[in-house]
Amino acid sequence: VVGVNSAINGSSDQNDQDVFRFLAKKGQRVTIQCQAGKLDSFLDSTLSLSTAAGVLLAANGDYHGRDSFIDFVAPDDGEFLVTVNDLSFRGGHPYRLVISDHPQIENVFPRAVQVGLSADVSLFGRNLGAGGIPSPRRIGDLPLDELRLKLMLPADVLTRGEFRFAEHPTDHSTLPTAATCTVTGFQIDAALLEQAGATGLREYVGSSQTLLLADRPVTLEAEPNDTRDKPQPLQLPALVSGRFDEPRDADWYEFTVAEGGQYAFEVYCERIAGRADAYLAVVDEAGNRVTELDDFGHRINAFDGHLRDPSGLVNLSPNKKYFVLVQDRYRRGGARYQYVLSIRKPVPDFFAAAIHSQNPGPGATNVWRGGTAFVDVVLNLTEGFNQPITLTAENLPPGLHVAPTTVNSGTHGTLVLWADADAPEFTGFVQLFATGKRPGPAGEETIRREVRPYCRVWTDAGMNSSRPMRRLPVALRDKAPYVLRFEPDTLQVEAGKKLEAKLRLTRHWPDFKDKVAVLPLAFPGNFKMSNLDLSGDQVELTVPIEVQAGTRPGDYTLAVLGQAQVPFNKNPEAKDRPNTLVSLPSTPLTIKVTEPPKKP
Repeated sequence: VVGVNSAINGSSDQNDQDVFRFLAKKGQRVTIQCQAGKLDSFLDSTLSLSTAAGVLLAANGDYHGRDSFIDFVAPDDGEFLVTVNDLSFRGGHPYRLVISDHPQIENVFPRAVQVGLSADVSLFGRNLGAGGIPSPRRIGDLPLDELRLKLMLPADVLTRGEFRFAEHPTDHSTLPTAATCTVTGFQIDAALLEQAGATGLREYVGSSQTLLLADRPVTLEAEPNDTRDKPQPLQLPALVSGRFDEPRDADWYEFTVAEGGQYAFEVYCERIAGRADAYLAVVDEAGNRVTELDDFGHRINAFDGHLRDPSGLVNLSPNKKYFVLVQDRYRRGGARYQYVLSIRKPVPDFFAAAIHSQNPGPGATNVWRGGTAFVDVVLNLTEGFNQPITLTAENLPPGLHVAPTTVNSGTHGTLVLWADADAPEFTGFVQLFATGKRPGPAGEETIRREVRPYCRVWTDAGMNSSRPMRRLPVALRDKAPYVLRFEPDTLQVEAGKKLEAKLRLTRHWPDFKDKVAVLPLAFPGNFKMSNLDLSGDQVELTVPIEVQAGTRPGDYTLAVLGQAQVPFNKNPEAKDRPNTLVSLPSTPLTIKVTEPPKKP
């Protein structure tokens, strides 16, 4: 027996179910949420609601990602039963069941707002109180309330290129992913709602809603625009906040290109929990399909930033009219199926993310004193950006070091951290920044972005996933068994030639005498080296590295990975110390690539 406005912490029973009983009054609107994916639990919940006599009133499986949700109005005074189980009847997976008649926020519209102005937005949800008005928007058989507000926006989010969040975003997908790695915006929270005059929403139920921030006006999608014969006209650059109002809804837009060349098309949908699997098609005046854009994004090691949102560059001819179709791949629609469409001339930019991938399980970046660790850096290069990006660190504790690291090609880099042997123990946070240059109206301009930290959530087969964090945690502990250092740490070579780098091994643990295998660590494709070994008594190794012809001149920061069987036991007093594979990166090596002399 539980009451309305209760949160119940439970765990799934393998071949059984959990049943809860509560009282409700006739006409009382009650929302029921089973939170599991939101809490990093494996539970794939199903919910059912019935009367005390066993008459089924509602059921749900996936609503917020894998988490289930029921919204109902009590038909009579009486008792109601909520049943929770895992879809596959797996046991031992925790969940939190929330039964509430508090305000529940479903979403917000529009989903993009212009900075520098007060934004008129509407909250949609249930039980929104005296300020709420009936809305034509419905989910299932029940209407949503609408609450209209004016929001003051944090303009610095746009200038800093950030995504500022109050809750870990988990509603956009069936798995926690790095979907927000290419979003510039923020989440609406209770404090902002109160500042806007929305009273009684501090204890609202539901996820924080993401708003995109823009430096240009936002157009609202206007029906009817369901066919190419009745498109909605746009002026470029365009930013449209839209919605697939009904199943099979198709949104058509038209615009005339004054200046030909490349244009950047982008649809934000999964990234803002818009539910749809959107695609975009560009059609010319004759009805010929110019292009179709669909999924994009990177999956690199533990980092999962692959998205179902369309994004890409399209070549358009000057002084011609074009049509754009935006639609859900499966023709779904309704109040939850929102999106934002952006069309503009390209502005080269990038988003940078970092994730600790070295350990097989979830964890922070742990650096042994006298040793090293690394994080994977994933770069989303947008709208034609192709310049080198330099990674730096700030707020480092005493004894922890990070060298400026340049990623000169590709979308993946390795950032190595190393600690002095006498560094004091530390647990805290560091900040990583990425800096690049792009052409601007007044000449070359510098872009500086905070590297967004992410964390691995699960490691089961097929379930590797990543989630955003507000800061990057680092700990300094114990003493490393060994360390690999390049001496010197900077070399120069012509493109198309080989260089020889000197790698030195220092053993810190007296009983560690096994060989160390040396492998390339995420080298760019135009750098090649073979796997090598440092034998038990060897302290120095020559590492030949081939730089392919045509490599772009500039700095490249690389590292190698050492792998060795090290005697180890968590109990320092234990006599038995079985061998354990320990992988540690080398300190970084900067290679300055120059152009070969031109032939006379």
